[in-house]
Amino acid sequence: MAFRFIFLLLCAFQGAESSRIVGGRDTVPHSRPYMASLQIQGQHFCGGVLIREDFVLTAAHCDISAPYTVVLGADTLEANEPAKQRLDVLRAFPHPDYIDLANDIMLLKLSSKAKLTKEVQLISLKSGRLRNGSSCITAGWGDIGDNKTLANRLQEVNVTILPLRTCRKEWENVPIARSMVCATGVQKLQGFCSGDSGGPLVCDGASAGVVSFSGRHCGDPATPDVYTRVAFFRSWINKVLKEN
Repeated sequence: MAFRFIFLLLCAFQGAESSRIVGGRDTVPHSRPYMASLQIQGQHFCGGVLIREDFVLTAAHCDISAPYTVVLGADTLEANEPAKQRLDVLRAFPHPDYIDLANDIMLLKLSSKAKLTKEVQLISLKSGRLRNGSSCITAGWGDIGDNKTLANRLQEVNVTILPLRTCRKEWENVPIARSMVCATGVQKLQGFCSGDSGGPLVCDGASAGVVSFSGRHCGDPATPDVYTRVAFFRSWINKVLKEN
C-alpha cells in the first residue's frame, strides 16, 4: 500500500524500530510539559498528551492488549530524571468508530491523577478551524533519520498546515476525511516518523491534531503527514471525560 502507520508495534517493542521526529531539533528541556510517553516494560512505543490530570490523548492505533504505562515529565527517555512520573493505564477508550485510518483517536484513563508540576502540565484542546498555511509544531521521541537512528532527547519540528484538497490530491486513492488534518515540514524531509504515533500537532499552544499516518518515507512532501483533527472529536472527548 502507498501508506504506513507511523509505528510498527511489534518492531518497536522488540527494539527494531522506534519513534523519532525527522529533520527536527532538540526541545528546550521540559518546554513541552504536556508530552506523554506510552511504554511497555520501559520501552517507548507511542506518544500522547496530558489533557486532564488523569487522561491522556493519543491515537487509536496505539491501543494494545498488553499492559502498558504512561510516563510524564520526561526529556530523555533513558535518564532517571526526578521530574518523571509513571502511571498505569486503567482503561483505554479508542473511538467507537475507529477502523483502519478513520477516527484514529483514543483517550487513556490513568490509574491515578498526575501531580502537576513545572515539568508536568495539561494542554488545552484546539477549537475551530485551522488556517491553511499556518505554522504548528509536532513533537516526539521517534526516528530522527527514517533509518532507526534514535534521538536521545525529545524532538520537535515546525510544520505547515495544508488545504485538504491538496492533501487529497497528493494521497490519491487514500481517503482523506474532514476529520483529518495534513501538514508538511517547512523544509523537505521534515515531519514525524516511526513511533511518533499518538503525539501532538500543536497549534497556538493547543492540541490540534494527533499523529496518525504518513507515507513510505518520513517527511516526504509527496505524501503529507496526516493527523486526526482534534476539534472534530471535541464532543466525543468531552463525553468520555464527563462520564469518567
